[in-house]
Amino acid sequence: LTSGEISRMSLSADWVILSACNTAAPDGTPGAEGFSGLARAFFHAGALALLVSHWEVDSLATVALTTKTVKARSSAAGTSAAEALSDAMREVRNDPKHPEWAHPAVWGAFSVVGELRR
Repeated sequence: LTSGEISRMSLSADWVILSACNTAAPDGTPGAEGFSGLARAFFHAGALALLVSHWEVDSLATVALTTKTVKARSSAAGTSAAEALSDAMREVRNDPKHPEWAHPAVWGAFSVVGELRR
């Protein structure tokens, strides 16, 4: 999907997870603002909040991070998306099977933008 196609959609989504590389980036136009690409398109389509990345990400670590974020959000009533992401980041960086994931470049690319309904 392109940003234009996404922005023409009508979504009823509390949360959209954009786990690819640099999904919070500008749209590529010289001088464009951050969040002017995919992120803005999903907000325009009706998403209330997004999980986005700010730079190139490791695929395996991203799968672990997003899976743990969704699990943390769904397992504890009242847990915000930001709290769930923070918990998942802690788990990923302390994973004994992947000590290389301790570096902030692996998990620090992600942030929650927007506001979810509780």
